[in-house]
Amino acid sequence: MSKKVLIVGGVAGGASAAARLRRLDEDVHIVMFERDPYISFANCGLPYYIGGSIQDRSKLLVQTPEAMHKRFNIDVRIQSEVVSIDPVNKKVRVESIEKGSYEESYDALILSPGAKPIRPNLLGIESSKIHMLRNIPDTDKVKAKVAAESTRSAVVIGGGFIGVEMAENLREAGLEVSLIEAGPQILAPFDTEMSSILAKELDDHGVNLIFSDMVQGFAEVGEQIQVQLASGTVLQSDMVLLAIGVSPDTSFLKDSGLEFGPRGHIVVNERMETNLDQVYAVGDAVEVVDFVNGTKTAIPLAGPANKQGRIAADNVSGLGTTYKGSQGTSIIKVFGVTGASTGNNEKTLQRLGLPYHVIYIHPSSHATYYPGATPISMKLIFDPKGTVLGAQAVGYSGVDKRIDDIATVIRFRGTVTDLTELELSYAPPYSSAKDPVNMAGFAAENILQGLTTVFVPKDLEGRDKNNTILVDVRSEIEHANGHIEGSINIPVDDLRGRLNELDPSKEIWVYCQVGLRGYTASRILQQKGYRVKNLTGGYKTYQMSQFTPKKKDNLTPNVDTAVASKEIAATGAMTEPGTGTGTGTGTGTGTGTETGTGTVTPTVNATAFTANSSTIGAPSSKIETELAPDSVLDACGLCCPGPLIQVKMSMDPLLDGQVLKVTASDPGFYEDIKAWARMSNHTLLQLTKLPTGMIEAYLRKGVIEASASAPTGAGEQVIQTSNASTMVVFSGDLDKAIASFIIANGAASSGKKVTMFFTFWGLNIIRKDEKVHVNKNFIGKMFGAMMPRGSRKLTLSNMNMMGMGSKMIRSLMKSKNISSLEELIQMAIDQGVEIVACQMSMDLMGITREELIDGVGIGGVGYYLGQADQSGHNLFI
Repeated sequence: MSKKVLIVGGVAGGASAAARLRRLDEDVHIVMFERDPYISFANCGLPYYIGGSIQDRSKLLVQTPEAMHKRFNIDVRIQSEVVSIDPVNKKVRVESIEKGSYEESYDALILSPGAKPIRPNLLGIESSKIHMLRNIPDTDKVKAKVAAESTRSAVVIGGGFIGVEMAENLREAGLEVSLIEAGPQILAPFDTEMSSILAKELDDHGVNLIFSDMVQGFAEVGEQIQVQLASGTVLQSDMVLLAIGVSPDTSFLKDSGLEFGPRGHIVVNERMETNLDQVYAVGDAVEVVDFVNGTKTAIPLAGPANKQGRIAADNVSGLGTTYKGSQGTSIIKVFGVTGASTGNNEKTLQRLGLPYHVIYIHPSSHATYYPGATPISMKLIFDPKGTVLGAQAVGYSGVDKRIDDIATVIRFRGTVTDLTELELSYAPPYSSAKDPVNMAGFAAENILQGLTTVFVPKDLEGRDKNNTILVDVRSEIEHANGHIEGSINIPVDDLRGRLNELDPSKEIWVYCQVGLRGYTASRILQQKGYRVKNLTGGYKTYQMSQFTPKKKDNLTPNVDTAVASKEIAATGAMTEPGTGTGTGTGTGTGTGTETGTGTVTPTVNATAFTANSSTIGAPSSKIETELAPDSVLDACGLCCPGPLIQVKMSMDPLLDGQVLKVTASDPGFYEDIKAWARMSNHTLLQLTKLPTGMIEAYLRKGVIEASASAPTGAGEQVIQTSNASTMVVFSGDLDKAIASFIIANGAASSGKKVTMFFTFWGLNIIRKDEKVHVNKNFIGKMFGAMMPRGSRKLTLSNMNMMGMGSKMIRSLMKSKNISSLEELIQMAIDQGVEIVACQMSMDLMGITREELIDGVGIGGVGYYLGQADQSGHNLFI
């Protein structure tokens, strides 16, 4: 007589077990019980069907009872709920719509009951306007409610994967959405600063985010429902989606003799066996081993459930396969951005008291010179021996494969050195010669080898300001566009010449934009005897750690906006409402609900939130038609300050009132262009983040004049600063020449009048490359033979290595799409930077006017002093 195996529950774990079991044993009698009408469906796809990304409902049905029986000869019994098990007599009791109540015997039993949404015991929780999402019937109800003409707003409670996906898809469906999370962040598998990128994406798309506030109860008000929060805030909407988490659906097993974990999960061994003979359990209802740290945990994900179902079937068939634990690898789409994680995060390691290091990097998804490269923010966590413990990444493309690479290394107990040695596929459209995974390994290895010491943004809170110096080693223009409070600015290319400004008795904390220049600065300082730390991931990581959602309190409903948004969503063109120049289009002053104690509770309506300064994902062609640009600039692939320089050069020939459209790929451009427009007195009409990660800006040329009648506070001192800069370039070193022209171009692009005064060795920078035949005396000829002729012959001030250093820095600049020195010089000339050669130095060194590049003026010290007197600041390089 053949063996009889009962499987309780379908979907991922149960259906996988059934199919594997049949492939292993053609004669075994398999019976699958499923409480609902559907045995195997794409539960991970349910939010996307509601949002409209998946149009065909039938595509959600992975397997039907009829197909399962025909293909695998499985006795599938739907709408049949197993209500108890009898392990002594090896029987289960079934409540069936078709057959009524009956018992079924087994030789082996596989439990896959899954997990159910948590429904807290709160006032008003039984309202029909509160929905949950677990199965196809739930999905149909939510879909119908969203499609109803009267539904214009929704409140999502819970910031986990389901909550975030539902917030996105309800917004995509055209609803005004609020998301409430009791904790300080969304998406617990990510650390706060990494999840902030995903939260910002929700925020930018008009989702109202409320963190660190708990729901206290619900109340129906006419056709709507109110959500009452612990803070006293009350939100009002047409529907509520409850997604605060899941718990194992194991209440029917409580008297079975099964062993349960502290949170009600079924305890199993590595073969998925329970403590009962021939009873196995898989999926969201079981307790598993955390693969990274070895503790017991529960990870309700489809991938592990499928593998566990297969392993349970193997052991029923006597193969002895084992499940070694889960590392929680997961991924999520939030509008245009992807987030993925694997292994342990910082919160878990801190809770367990395990030592670790962390690094951040911000590479591009593929070679920056190939169109379409977008940034990825990556976090790598590793122990003091270098073993990789976890990783997180967020970006527009290429996130999945990087986390999958690292997940594989974790699975083999790999180290950061293994990451550096991975040989990964490369071609410009797909990656870089040094893949981001390799780069993460390099950064981690530098820490383990003692080449650098890093700090993270939260360390700034405890910094001893009396015994440390915080140094921003970015360029002047970057520092002006935003910096960490209390930092001084010494660009990395100036650092060697300005060491006297740093107290060697104090520890130096350096930072740049993404960590690379900071690392270079730390190496310089460390080798000069300073104690130094570098902010891993740089200023970009600091900005991630500072995110707070836009405050959208006390706004009244805007029915017209909600209706328009839903109509737009129906056409597939989702735009953010209320776009403009940032002046605001407020929809009301708020309402109050009087309580029994006489206080007034603020009421926030989920249909009221608009954004007025930018557009997210709006159709480019539609915006272009409305704004009708007079000139178009493609600045993609350029790094800061390249895009700003190009913007300046494109704006100069325009007439007042004309419009420039700019497209850039540098993520910093989104904030940089705002600051540049303010400094340059131009109007930023429209700023758009496209789903691809590209940034579009529309600027109108024109001076914004301050009101002459604007009052000045009593006793307030009005300080006027000159809009000019002067610079003495004494050095002829390549690195200092590059720094000089980067600063000059940055200042010029901000509208400053810049004068560069070249003297002594600095004259070599502006000499022509080719030999010019002129009459010289013996001293002039001798100097001419010894000095480098033109910018291409310049050497580095340090680490020149017989010219190899210069070639390396030029090659690196080219690979990073940074303009060469020669291009920077031409940019400066094109922007109107005044380049002046010192006549006295020319006479001493035997250099004639004919030997200098075109566009250079001749002047003496008097001319320079006259320019410096009118300047807001003066630099000596």
